[in-house]
Amino acid sequence: MTQKRAGNPWVWIVALLFIPLMTVGCSDQNGAPDGGTIRVALCQIFTLDGDRDGNFVRIENALKEAKASGAELACFPETAILGWVNPDGHERAFPIPGPDSDRLQAMAAAYEIHISIGLAEKEGDLLYDSVVLIDDRGYLVMKHRKMNILSELMTPAYTPGTEVKTAETAFGRVGLLICADTFKDDILLRMAELEPDLVIVPYGWAAREEQWPEHGEQLEDTVVRAARAVNAVLIGTDLVGQITHGPWTGLVYGGQSVVSDAEGYILARAADRDREILITDVKLLADN
Repeated sequence: MTQKRAGNPWVWIVALLFIPLMTVGCSDQNGAPDGGTIRVALCQIFTLDGDRDGNFVRIENALKEAKASGAELACFPETAILGWVNPDGHERAFPIPGPDSDRLQAMAAAYEIHISIGLAEKEGDLLYDSVVLIDDRGYLVMKHRKMNILSELMTPAYTPGTEVKTAETAFGRVGLLICADTFKDDILLRMAELEPDLVIVPYGWAAREEQWPEHGEQLEDTVVRAARAVNAVLIGTDLVGQITHGPWTGLVYGGQSVVSDAEGYILARAADRDREILITDVKLLADN
């Protein structure tokens, strides 16, 4: 299937020249100074299940805003291209690396910004709920596959991941988890043992319409608890929109993305049920 690329075509042409040089692996930009500060964009965007090209437009628009505000890292929600618990992913998702991640790598290189984003990932007959970290030159630094998959919400279900890992980056040691992974003490303990400086978590935090805005308090409590458990700054980015497939059809994603430090102090909180590209400066301490 031919994909229409969003944005300035010359930006894409220049950026895509570098795609063959991009590999999976750690960037050679290692080690922010102790106590270094990173400017983060919580990209709490609207996504529409299955609208691949439209979601890419919304992602690129968010990146433009983030870059214009001086952000070094743009954090997006869970399964931001095809939507969470969308069974169409079994037919439409790509491998990683693959066309979707290539397109995101090109964006990262073109706008010179690090990106963390959730993607549906197909490998053979298996579908994973994954998140990637891409550096500002377009290198795919790390991938994590969701472990706590809530299998009752989609048939066939996602395949659970098995690994908890970190990567050395320009910002220090970074870990990736996804949404319901932060519900599980054993997963948080495994992350804590790796001593991350920063943990990035895309969320798909949904509830019935009448449960908002109060449901955002549960997201805040979850992020705070996870940050304390992993002893690191934790960035939790939710989306706005609605689930359109499976047992939770009609539930609303209510935003209220949250950043917490290792002690559970809230550093930033995004809008309730509305798009926001929230810029915040996060200090990463060596003793976190």
